[in-house]
Amino acid sequence: MSSVDDRAAVSRRLKAATSTTHDRLDARILRARPFDSLGNYATFLAVQYGFHSVVAPLYLRADLIALWPDLPRLARLEDVRADLADLGSALPVGRDRPDLSVVTRPAALGWLYVSEGSNLGAAVLSKAVLRLGLDGQRGARHLQEAAGGRMLRWRAFTSVLDALPLGDADEAAMQQGARDAFGWMQAAVEADMPLRS
Repeated sequence: MSSVDDRAAVSRRLKAATSTTHDRLDARILRARPFDSLGNYATFLAVQYGFHSVVAPLYLRADLIALWPDLPRLARLEDVRADLADLGSALPVGRDRPDLSVVTRPAALGWLYVSEGSNLGAAVLSKAVLRLGLDGQRGARHLQEAAGGRMLRWRAFTSVLDALPLGDADEAAMQQGARDAFGWMQAAVEADMPLRS
């Protein structure tokens, strides 16, 4: 059970509900040492491509664009594709991908929360890729800061999320959507990013 007060913002409750899953994923990614070599990073990019392929339909959903009109321009799939091309890597063959164009809006919100939240973590990753000779112009476009800054983008996202009139069932479905997103990514990392010593 979460220790976050029931009156806390929806985004804070969502963070609390997924923190263990999120922390486990972050730790597993780091154990694959994605920034130790271009080869390791290319493997990380392939996983990122898979995830952004899954979430891409969310950025085109009319029900979500009604909440965030600039949503289509925030998608990062094309940036990941360009990053892979910079490294001379082929586009990876996809694993099973849920069709997020048809999931309920609460579930879609959970997946979108994970996708948009990953942009915050990208602040650290964008510095780590510098030692590989990569940056926002080559190989690490998808990690670069959005116009106005990461926190501005995140606050704009969470302020809308927090203002939504969600009942208990909707909030539970949103939390499950976020857990599903972290779970999809965890499975992809386990399958495609070997542990490095």
